[in-house]
Amino acid sequence: MTRHTPDFLRNRSSNLSLRSSMLESAFQSRIAPAAMPGLDAEKKPIAARDIKPEDFTKPFTDFLTENPTIFHATAYFKDALLAAGYTELPSRDSWAGKLTPGGKYFVTRNGSSIIAFAVGKAYKPGNGLAMIAGHIDALTARLKPVSTKPQHNGYIQLGIAPYAGAINETWWDRDLSIGGRVIVQDPQTKKTAVKLVKLDWPIARIPTLAPHFGIGMQGRNNKETEAVPIIGLDNSDLFSAESSGPTPAPLGNAGSFTASQPPKLVKLIASQLNVTDYNTIVNWELELFDLQPATVGGLDKEFIFAGRIDDKLCSWAAFQALLHASQPEDSGIIQLVALFDDEEVGSLLRQGARGNFLPITVERAVESLAASTPGATFGPGLLGQTWARSFLVSSDVTHAAHPNFTSTNLPGHSPRLNVGIAICVDASAHMTTDSVSTSILNRVADLSGAVNQLHMIRNDSRSGGTVGPMLSAATGVRASDAGIPQLSMHSIRATTGSLDPGLGVKFYKGFLDHWEQVDEEWVA
Repeated sequence: MTRHTPDFLRNRSSNLSLRSSMLESAFQSRIAPAAMPGLDAEKKPIAARDIKPEDFTKPFTDFLTENPTIFHATAYFKDALLAAGYTELPSRDSWAGKLTPGGKYFVTRNGSSIIAFAVGKAYKPGNGLAMIAGHIDALTARLKPVSTKPQHNGYIQLGIAPYAGAINETWWDRDLSIGGRVIVQDPQTKKTAVKLVKLDWPIARIPTLAPHFGIGMQGRNNKETEAVPIIGLDNSDLFSAESSGPTPAPLGNAGSFTASQPPKLVKLIASQLNVTDYNTIVNWELELFDLQPATVGGLDKEFIFAGRIDDKLCSWAAFQALLHASQPEDSGIIQLVALFDDEEVGSLLRQGARGNFLPITVERAVESLAASTPGATFGPGLLGQTWARSFLVSSDVTHAAHPNFTSTNLPGHSPRLNVGIAICVDASAHMTTDSVSTSILNRVADLSGAVNQLHMIRNDSRSGGTVGPMLSAATGVRASDAGIPQLSMHSIRATTGSLDPGLGVKFYKGFLDHWEQVDEEWVA
């Protein structure tokens, strides 16, 4: 087990001022995934222990700011993979003859989940996988299928519904914008396509009620009637002979999708997509998001303040670890990262971790690789052998020790920011971690120069869940939950350490690089 003395941790913390000065120069030079160290195909990837966490701070905050919805995040990952030489495998196509040892591939589902993997150059069917799984969905407020609302006192309002625990008190009086995906039909070819949209200025706001009215704003508000965002003004009823209030004419033909949406919003979205015929907008999945950019803060810029940290933090770090992973000539495993949708609502949809996305992707990959290997026979036996030789790191954010609500902290089990990932333990099996998997991840940390912490909730607290138990149960792989600490989980704005994205990359890369060695150290 990786242990460090208080003196070691204090010395590490004291280096933060020096590191923060290094952040300034890193901020100016790190602007895109392709510019990060280790992604140049002409250079040998650096070892995990040589990763500089400060190099990843600015790229991570840029990622959060520029990809506010799950659809934008998935598109970001897809573009970065293509730029790094990965090949897309369409699910509708046959994969026969398309996978080879040394190849790098990815597959998406619903535009909101993605699995990427690199096959070792010395891979043989039946060898295992080093897998990291997380989720990229976040608490949000989605537009209702009919988002037009009756106008009151000149306000144009928007019908929204909470996704998971959104529209809580942290959403009030925030600068909110709108983004997501729009389904558009080409008027000439009649082909239907998905287009992404995001507005770069505040569109909506959920206004609080002034305390003068004697009505509290914390926890007693009706999300259907009192948490309705305002998106504009229309006072035309004051100058109309009609007393019933303004009734803006809908856009699009009667019965069309756009006819059920606020006309001004339809015009705005159409203009962003260069759509002139409103009837060609077949549908959309739009949501509100906090527009304030992710930023560093604190006296030494030791914090990151941002929206959507849960769980684009661990997912982004795991994804970067795959792009930075070493792939030596003698590597015989598959390195894989799976990023899912719908974790915050139970993972039960096809793009969620309870679906068949991960198992079927691995099965199809092994089938294709076995078909091109003389003497290999694909079937349940080969798949069983593959899963038995594999390991899964369930990667989700966890709770950092709180500075004010100290009674929620559990001594020895409440991780700190800017130290390292936390191995998450739960006595009631809400997490996958056990003594074997803990020992494995601590050995990974030893080899990677990383510091592992522990997280466990108090007996009088409620545990959350992750994708780990469901994936481990479905595949039978050994697994552990390990995530990056944060404050203010499920707030519209949360906090993590400015070094934590890079510390996550360091550990996850170490796992991908060293799993094969660590597995061989265990007695079968």
